[in-house]
Amino acid sequence: MSLINPLSSQSPLSSDKQSGQITPQSNSRSSAVTESTGNPFLDSIRLPEESTIPEANNQELTQDDFFSLLSQQLSMQDPFKPVDNDQMIAQMASFSTVDGIGKLNEEIVNLNAVMTSSQALQASGLVGQKVLIPSDTGHISAEDPHLKGIISTPEAIDDITVRIEDEKGQLIKTFTVDGSAGGNIDVSWDGLDKDGEPVASGNYSIKASGKVDGKSEDLAVSTYAHVTSVSLGTASTGAILNLRGIGGIKIGDVLAVSET
Repeated sequence: MSLINPLSSQSPLSSDKQSGQITPQSNSRSSAVTESTGNPFLDSIRLPEESTIPEANNQELTQDDFFSLLSQQLSMQDPFKPVDNDQMIAQMASFSTVDGIGKLNEEIVNLNAVMTSSQALQASGLVGQKVLIPSDTGHISAEDPHLKGIISTPEAIDDITVRIEDEKGQLIKTFTVDGSAGGNIDVSWDGLDKDGEPVASGNYSIKASGKVDGKSEDLAVSTYAHVTSVSLGTASTGAILNLRGIGGIKIGDVLAVSET
């Protein structure tokens, strides 16, 4: 017995008597032919005309996925060689450990955010005070016309030469301080140039040098800066102190705090 398509009796081609050419016959049921052949067997094996693309899903395995895989493993195991109980327990313990580590990481992130906020709240008490920073540059303004700092010396030095320079590196004033005590030596500049005139507002640097073992060497200088505000920062940086005319500095880089 052969399969006969009911629609096959209609010829798809028609003859053009005038031109002698054979052209496809226009049929209002041509769209129906593309949708169905009229044969249930052929229709069942036809490929779909439109392919559906599945939506992207989360590739992360969850605990439900793990137990599904474990169930599949148990159902497909050899009944003569079943999975060892110790091995199964080890797999479950490993997954529980990984899941616990993921939750612990989330808690640590939340804890860092809380600690950062708490640190910024504590650092807000420094607003209005001066902090010692590891920089030889300080700011002179009408509100604070003086510049103070600390010179660190490896040993006792009789005379320490101090040079005040502006942002362009030009020399503003030179004076000496006593370093016979050694260690950290306080230094203060009144904000006056070599002619005794007040300098313009801006950033100025304190450069210090002295003789160490008979040779002239540059000495490390730290300056005091005025804290104007505190920024929250991030978990890696912590609270940021905003200094007048200087910019921001990590609270962990502060060397000391001064009342004035």
